[in-house]
Amino acid sequence: MGLTPLDAVSLGQRRTPVQLAETARKKMAESAVAVAEIALHRPVYGRTTGVGANRDVLTSDPEHGARLLKSHSTTGTTSYPKDVVRLGLLIRVNQLAAGGSGLAPEVADAIVGLLNNDALPDLHRGGAIGTGDLGPLAELGLALGDVIDGTSALPLLSSNALTLADTCLAYVEAATLINVVPLVGALSHVALRGNAEVYDERVHEARPQPGQVRVARRMRGLLDDLPLPPARVQDPFGLRAFAQVLGPAVDHVDALGNALMIDINASAENPLVAGDTVLHNGNWHAMPIALALDSLRLSLHSVATLSTSRVANLVDPDFTGLSRFLASGAEASSGVMMIEYVAHDALASVRSTAQPATLGTATLSRGAEHHASFAPQAAVLTAQLLDALRDVLACELVTAVRAVRLAGIEPDQLAPASVGPWLADALAALPGDLTDRSLRDDLEIGRGLLTQWGDRQVEHPAESG
Repeated sequence: MGLTPLDAVSLGQRRTPVQLAETARKKMAESAVAVAEIALHRPVYGRTTGVGANRDVLTSDPEHGARLLKSHSTTGTTSYPKDVVRLGLLIRVNQLAAGGSGLAPEVADAIVGLLNNDALPDLHRGGAIGTGDLGPLAELGLALGDVIDGTSALPLLSSNALTLADTCLAYVEAATLINVVPLVGALSHVALRGNAEVYDERVHEARPQPGQVRVARRMRGLLDDLPLPPARVQDPFGLRAFAQVLGPAVDHVDALGNALMIDINASAENPLVAGDTVLHNGNWHAMPIALALDSLRLSLHSVATLSTSRVANLVDPDFTGLSRFLASGAEASSGVMMIEYVAHDALASVRSTAQPATLGTATLSRGAEHHASFAPQAAVLTAQLLDALRDVLACELVTAVRAVRLAGIEPDQLAPASVGPWLADALAALPGDLTDRSLRDDLEIGRGLLTQWGDRQVEHPAESG
C-alpha cells in the first residue's frame, strides 16, 4: 500500500521479492467471509449472477467462475511486454491488499508466487477499453488454476491493473523526458543568443501558473549570469514562450502522477465489499486516467511544436548570424537541412498520437454498457508519442550543438552559468565533422544523450513540490 508510480516501476524493474502483509491478509480474509455470508441473502454481481447484460440472471453453478474466465480470456494476439505484466500483477496485488474485493488472501499469495518465481503468464492486449482489463486478467485467472473458484473469477477481473502498468511506465518516461527539455532549450538559447529576461522571476510572479513558475526557475538556474549579450530585444516564440508552453506539460505530468497514485492503491472493486455489505458501483471506469493521459499528450504536442520552431530558427542565418542550415565547406552545402524534415516527420507522429482517446464511444452487451474511457488506448498512444517526442528533441539538440560549434562558443565561455557542463557533455558526445554527411548517427547519439541526462536528473517534476 502507499506505492508511488515511480516506486511501483522501480520494484517491477528490480524484480524485488514481494509478500502480502499480515494486515492485508486479515482484511482480505474478513472480506471473503463477509461476501460469502452476504451472498446467501442477496444477489452479488458476478458471484451469484451473470455479468454484463446477464446481470439479472441468477446462477448457483459451481462452474460459473471457470466458464467466465474461459469466455473472458478472449483477447487480441499481441502479448504484453513482460515488464508490463510484472508491473500489472504487482499493482493488482497492491489493490487486493486493500481488502475490498472479497477475494481470499490465497489468491493474492498465488499472484505473489508468480512474481517472485518470475513465472509470468503470457497476457495479451485486446478487449480492454477502460472499463476493466477483462481479457488479460481472465488469462491471469486461468494461470492461477485451482486458487480461483466459482465465486472469485469476477472479482479478479474488476481492475485496470494492466492499463495502470502501461500508464506508470509512460508516466515515468514522461517525467524523465520532460526534465531534459530545459537542458535542450538552454543550449538553443545559447546558440541563438536569447534574451533571458523572459525567465525573470518578476515575470512569473505576475502570472504564477505552477508549472510555468517551475520551468522558469529551472531555466534561471541554467542561464543566470550567462555572459553572452542577447541578440534581440524580443525573441521568437520558441524562446520567448518556452516556460509558458513547457509549464502546462509539467502540470499535466503532475496530474497524471496524482491520478495514478490514487488508482494503484485503490480498492476500486465492483462489487465493493464494505464491512457487512456489498456496494455495486462504477469504480472500474478509468476516466481519470484516460483524461490525464489525453491532457498530457495534448500538452506535449505543443512542446514538440515549439521545439521544431527553434530548429527552424537555428538553421536561419537571420537568427544565428551563421551559415544557412549551419553548413560548412563547399558552396551550396546542405548542412543540417534534412534534420528539419526528420523533426517534422517525428512531429507528425506526435500530432497523430496526441488525438484524444476519450473521444471514442462504445455501446456493448445489449446496451448495458454504453460508455468507455479508452484508457488502454490512451496509454499506448502516450508511449508512442513520447518516443516521437524524443526524436524531435534529438533533432533540436544536434542542431543547437552544431550551431554552438560554428559560432566558436566553448563551454568555459559560458561560466558562471550552469549550462556550460551540459554543453561540454554534448560537444564531447557528438561528432565535430561539419561536412555534408548522413546525420543519422548524430541523431541516435542525441537520443542517447537525452536518456543519459534524464537518468542523471534527481528531481522528477511531477513528484516534486
